[in-house]
Amino acid sequence: MLLTTWIFSFAAFFGAANTPAQDSLPVNGVVNFASCVTQSKYGKKEQANFEQIRKQMTSLIEHTEKELREITAKLEDTEYLDSLSPKAEDELKAKHQSLSEDMGRYQQQFYQVLNQANSQLIQKMIQIIGKASKVVAEQKRLDCIINQEACFYTKADLDVTTMVIEEMNRQFDTDQKAKKVSDLDEDAVDDSSDEEGFDFLSENLMNGELPSFADQPTE
Repeated sequence: MLLTTWIFSFAAFFGAANTPAQDSLPVNGVVNFASCVTQSKYGKKEQANFEQIRKQMTSLIEHTEKELREITAKLEDTEYLDSLSPKAEDELKAKHQSLSEDMGRYQQQFYQVLNQANSQLIQKMIQIIGKASKVVAEQKRLDCIINQEACFYTKADLDVTTMVIEEMNRQFDTDQKAKKVSDLDEDAVDDSSDEEGFDFLSENLMNGELPSFADQPTE
């Protein structure tokens, strides 16, 4: 009888001693970062901006390459060269040299700029997802929401990705009304072969900014 009482008392004390620790265990949620980028309005917008940058740069390189091929063909055409004055031939050779240098510069910058643009996209999405996650965490009384990629395994009921995306979309609509979401200027696509436009794009990205083409300098 005494032993039974002691065991019961010990179990009661042990349970009481561990109750606060159990109550203090964090309540977590997980979010799929990739899904937030590909499925949210913010993510789709940023991906479209990135694609616009890639298209503009590709167009400029293709335009320069085409012009360089045309001049090269002229320089290899002896009959055409014979029809030119010495001054015109020198100018043609100088233009060929200039375009060759531009081409090398553009190709070198191409991947640097795209990598920088991609990095800026990811950093911006981290901030947006973090802001939406904070709202969801407060609504569900979660202690934290972590990136699903950081976990080897999570229970399905911990996934709050859908809620985070919905909150991101709500914030997107609010920012869109307040004109805080930057749109690419569609007219910039027509100027994609302009050297000044490429330099403007490259300079801004190398300074750590994803520019709005609406702010692109004009002559």
